[in-house]
Amino acid sequence: MQTTVTKLFAGGALLLLVAACGDTGAERATTGALGGAVVGEVVADEPLAGAAIGGVAGALRR
Repeated sequence: MQTTVTKLFAGGALLLLVAACGDTGAERATTGALGGAVVGEVVADEPLAGAAIGGVAGALRR
């Protein structure tokens, strides 16, 4: 349980950092989706869900 929570927090922090990269909304969405896919695979074996969440987070960041 502790390992899962640690992975979740680390993945969330990484997702927010990567989602903020880029100058345009499309660049932020792309880097967010890529980071989200990596985090989703590591944390929950769900890269597509991670990519969707990361892409939305990246697109919404300014």
